[in-house]
Amino acid sequence: MAARLFITLSQTGRPWRPAQAAGMTTGSTIFCAAVLAVTLAAGCSADRPETIFPPGTEVRPGDILLRRGDGMASRVVLFADGAGEYSHVGIAADSAGVTVVVHAVPGEPRYPGEPDMVRMEPVGAFYSRMRASRGCVMRCADSLKARRAAAAAVEVCRRGTLFDHDYDSNDTTAVYCSELVERVCRRAGMRLVLPPRHNVSIPGLSLRGVIMPSDFRRSPSLRVVAEF
Repeated sequence: MAARLFITLSQTGRPWRPAQAAGMTTGSTIFCAAVLAVTLAAGCSADRPETIFPPGTEVRPGDILLRRGDGMASRVVLFADGAGEYSHVGIAADSAGVTVVVHAVPGEPRYPGEPDMVRMEPVGAFYSRMRASRGCVMRCADSLKARRAAAAAVEVCRRGTLFDHDYDSNDTTAVYCSELVERVCRRAGMRLVLPPRHNVSIPGLSLRGVIMPSDFRRSPSLRVVAEF
């Protein structure tokens, strides 16, 4: 917006010379223009919500939450998935009466030196504009099993489970995002992801039998609550 205003002012029908007309120096004119640009930009940012999550959208324990990011890691997931729309997935849970998202995430340390691991955070933070450009909330018809899955996810988080950078489904000591959600849902008696799983082969990365976030979006056992 600030750049557009600057172009408009400089492209009027006659030369724009406020510095000469007001007795101002060229330096002071540039300074004032810079202050105006920063002020307008800050105003636009302040009016923009910090999250893409729509206000009033209901999220229940056991709901599956998907997001699409714009970072390099998200682009790699989307490229590997081919037709996938989303690059990350988590599961909603209840923590002391607060609805949170439990998810295994790399590259988002909350403090210097924090390892990549399973974490809990508010729904709005999960859908922060810094991390998400699209989102989807999905729900299983069996609310009892969904709550069991959510409780299992909280247990995994509280154990300090690390993120699985090898994407090895046989490794029970670490999990990646899709593996976490599929594992706790299966433990609760829900088979949300149907075979076959994916084999990924791109330069610098070769994986076998992995689960993609898009597998949950296509699951016949889930229905879309909200997509934004």
